[in-house]
Amino acid sequence: MRVNAAFLDLLQSDEDVLIWLRQAGYPTPRTPRIDGRTGSVALLRSARRLRESVRSLVESRKMGQRGDPFILNSILAASRSYPQLVWRGPNAVEIETVRRQETAGSILAPVAEAAAELLTTADFDLIKHCEDDTCSLWFSDQTKSHNRRWCSMEICGNRNKVAAYRVRDRNRRPPTS
Repeated sequence: MRVNAAFLDLLQSDEDVLIWLRQAGYPTPRTPRIDGRTGSVALLRSARRLRESVRSLVESRKMGQRGDPFILNSILAASRSYPQLVWRGPNAVEIETVRRQETAGSILAPVAEAAAELLTTADFDLIKHCEDDTCSLWFSDQTKSHNRRWCSMEICGNRNKVAAYRVRDRNRRPPTS
């Protein structure tokens, strides 16, 4: 995010990445021993690299250009998962993906898979950059009218609507003498 025209990275530690993954609904390791060490910054570094790679790939795809998928593909290759048959009940049998999470790449693999899915299947007419000048986020506009402008109505949308209201209000008031 941007604060006073400078970017502020909300991911400052491996724990920040794990919290974000949990909030996004992705599996996380119970004991965060990344690459065999506790307290390593490998996850943070890998998450930042993946984030910038995905951002670059989305921008390239949106502009109709070829992107470099090396970093995304390296995270996809690190995926340590396999399907497993699970009985939920007498007539409820499912296939569940089991994920090993021993490396930064294997922890981030579900994010990379979601990004690869987006890049290959999304309607890029609906992929938009937030119109807030201070925001760096992209989003998929799934509204019925497809005229969404901000990544979040609660943050960017509200900030812009309040600013527009203040301008209108200032222009409506007679000058004070």
